[in-house]
Amino acid sequence: MTCRQNICTSISRIAISVAVLLSSSPVASQKLFTIQKDSIPLFKGFAVSFNAVGAVRKALSTYGEYEGALRINLHNQYFPIIELGYGIADHDDEVTGIYYKTQAPYFRIGCDLNLLKNKHAKNRLYGGLRYAFTSYKVNISRPDVPDPVWQSASGFSLKGDRCNMHWAEAVFGVDAYIWGPLHLGWDIRYKRRIIHKDLSIGTPWYVPGYGENGDTRLGANFNIIIDI
Repeated sequence: MTCRQNICTSISRIAISVAVLLSSSPVASQKLFTIQKDSIPLFKGFAVSFNAVGAVRKALSTYGEYEGALRINLHNQYFPIIELGYGIADHDDEVTGIYYKTQAPYFRIGCDLNLLKNKHAKNRLYGGLRYAFTSYKVNISRPDVPDPVWQSASGFSLKGDRCNMHWAEAVFGVDAYIWGPLHLGWDIRYKRRIIHKDLSIGTPWYVPGYGENGDTRLGANFNIIIDI
């Protein structure tokens, strides 16, 4: 028998042995050739939340927000979210004497990604992005104050000056499971203005949903979350 015939005979014997082994062990063959499906369904429900930071800030200062959110759970990994709020400012600057008032709704839309490897965990570590927009009117005024040199009045008043702002947010946060459907969440946000229309006489002091004005701004939220 030649070397080539020996190789062919060996291959045939191996193939026959594998076939016999698989036919005698149906469970093993099923595990070998069946793709295991993920046990987490695509749609895992949704959650509603309320941001406590904005409400507390409004109670303790001259501006703040009332904000809620609706978040969809996809596969315990992707979380599309929409955030709706109402921002209010009624501020009288003791140094400059300028009075500033505005109130308007705002919204954000985006998606969070669960960064934990174990998607079955009740606690979550996530990062995400938001697009946000608000359109608002501003009343701003300052009483007449005589100029010490020219003795002329320097007061002004502006009512209903319309402004708007588009901005983006990068989000990093934690959801902690407490009990039943209740979670508590903390997040920090980096905000960046994209497009904005300012006051006809200058830069707005406060923008609903964005906070005190500026090209960039850091913020933080504390969320009370109910899974449904």
